[in-house]
Amino acid sequence: MTTVFVDTTEITDWPSFHRVFSQIFGFPAFYGNNMDALIDCLSYLDEPEAEMTGVRVRRGDTLAIQLGAVNSFRRRCPDQFGALQDACAFVNWRRTREHGAALIALSYYD
Repeated sequence: MTTVFVDTTEITDWPSFHRVFSQIFGFPAFYGNNMDALIDCLSYLDEPEAEMTGVRVRRGDTLAIQLGAVNSFRRRCPDQFGALQDACAFVNWRRTREHGAALIALSYYD
């Protein structure tokens, strides 16, 4: 399992949320800075030829996104926290319907 650590202390609003995720995941220059774009990019973690993210996992593997300082993030940015959970759940829902295995696991670290 591949793990990516996200320091959520750097997230204070929507622009910083998208900046942090774009930097960590190496999203393309045309990344739309919205949740649909995040879902699109995360959906291609195991398809490197799509060039939607610099983070790669082998087909059939799972990426663990470890959220640091998650308790303060949840309190400070409840909309962003909830949207991230929903986005990962959607990616996994779609993936399990098409390929049978979840692609993303959220891990909480404080």
